[in-house]
Amino acid sequence: MPVLLAQALYLRRTVLRLPEPPGPRNGTLGAGPPLRLLILGDSSAAGVGVTHQDEALRGQLVALLAPHATVEFKVLAVTGARTGDVLQWLDALPSVEFDVVVVALGVNDVTKGVSLRRWLRQQARLLDRLVQDFGAQYVAVSGLPPMRDFPLLPQPLRWVLGRQAERFDRALHRMVQKRVDSSLITIDLRLGAHNMSRDGFHPGPDVYAAWAEAVAGQILARPGLLDARDGTA
Repeated sequence: MPVLLAQALYLRRTVLRLPEPPGPRNGTLGAGPPLRLLILGDSSAAGVGVTHQDEALRGQLVALLAPHATVEFKVLAVTGARTGDVLQWLDALPSVEFDVVVVALGVNDVTKGVSLRRWLRQQARLLDRLVQDFGAQYVAVSGLPPMRDFPLLPQPLRWVLGRQAERFDRALHRMVQKRVDSSLITIDLRLGAHNMSRDGFHPGPDVYAAWAEAVAGQILARPGLLDARDGTA
């Protein structure tokens, strides 16, 4: 424990802090049936690790969906956000509806010591609220990344956080499997210095691209999602 604490404190003092990239977080792009998209979560949802929103999850996902739908998109994401923080955001969010919500949360819950039991309760509450209060027809729940591969983290801290992230991810998978309104998004991609950002903690453009492809594939494969609102189903 003293070693882990020392490593954590050292990282807090010395880590390279990348900004959230510029670019529109709200807008409309594409042609076809309307699709209201919300990207919700932490620094990865905000696109940290790339130089512009076009390279981030928002830009790459909307680019993939735009040939199939008129995408009205919104990004609600802040570096450092935990699941509990996002639940508080929803309390202040105006009464609006979204067809699809992409959720990216969990890493900060792991690094900040939130218990697995508490986190699962918060995740379940979050999914319920997105469907019941914001009309989401589909929630794409992003699985936790393999923190054991993050170049920034020294050993044994990398091993400890990696094991905890795996526990969270397995539990999230079991929970989401029981829901018909959601699915877990996983990426079969080995992470490392070659495809992560220069801080060794956030995705690079190639990782965001693989993530966007996985989410877009789920959205486009869901029957009736793109045409349910214009009566062409």
